[in-house]
Amino acid sequence: MSTPSVTSQLDRLRQLSTIVADTGDIEAIARFAPMDATTNPSLLLKAAGLPAYAPHLRAALANACGEDRLQDACDRFAVAVGGEILRLIPGRVSTEVDARLSFDTDATVARARRLAALYAESGIGTDRLLIKIAATWEGIRAAALLEREGIHCNLTLLFSFAQAVACAEAGVFLISPFVGRILDWHLATGGEKPATPQDDPGVRSVTRIWNHYKRHGYATVVMGASFRNTGQVLALAGCDRLTIAPELLDALAQSDAEVTPGLVDDGERLDPPHPLGEPGFRWQHNEDAMATEKLAEGIRKFTVDQRKLEALLAKALD
Repeated sequence: MSTPSVTSQLDRLRQLSTIVADTGDIEAIARFAPMDATTNPSLLLKAAGLPAYAPHLRAALANACGEDRLQDACDRFAVAVGGEILRLIPGRVSTEVDARLSFDTDATVARARRLAALYAESGIGTDRLLIKIAATWEGIRAAALLEREGIHCNLTLLFSFAQAVACAEAGVFLISPFVGRILDWHLATGGEKPATPQDDPGVRSVTRIWNHYKRHGYATVVMGASFRNTGQVLALAGCDRLTIAPELLDALAQSDAEVTPGLVDDGERLDPPHPLGEPGFRWQHNEDAMATEKLAEGIRKFTVDQRKLEALLAKALD
């Protein structure tokens, strides 16, 4: 008589939230079978060093064209990585716009259209794609324009409630509110270690956003991101989506402990709030020291890795 298999925490979590892989690692994606996957310049830089992506790197360099061949090569490589990921998942892949465009609405829109066009050349439609954009005011405005064109967006580096409100009002498809980096900031500035995952400031931030969206009827998807441990992940069980790094996916897959819903829609519905607007957004975001510092830091760090990727490609182009 065979022994019935034990359901893992990851399996139980899948029943409450859509699981997204926060990686460009093909082997990890194949192993954990997520619905969607997300990438960013840091993950693309890692992918550039993996043997599986070497042919795509060479093809991106060979086909690069236009006034800025280096930029075009980077975009082509990002799309190639996204294309490989889409072979393994049923949903969407998120591909990021250059973080250096975070304060330029027009340039962000143009780059997003270029990425969508490159995907289209590969036979991949916008129904399989999310364009990742930093949740600056300019980035949110770009996303509003792109959404109206049918190019759906994932607003990232989201730390403040003001960013979340502005994204919902702009009709953004999905936001990625960060958890771990919020905790990092609180600990670095003298805050106490949370007694429980529910006390974690990053978990509380996502919970507030999720409840606000549900109570006001916003369709924008909330995808918790940037996790430091499985406790943070499990505390947000029930969130629309959770994007999780392979090491944490593995830990969840190895555990057979129960999973209790952390976010539950209580059914309360409220009238739409007064629109935030640009002055309100800038003031409220500015009042949140953690959010202003982490947003700026995130843009800088993504830019560092983007430049490293460009340097890698530039050597081959010379």
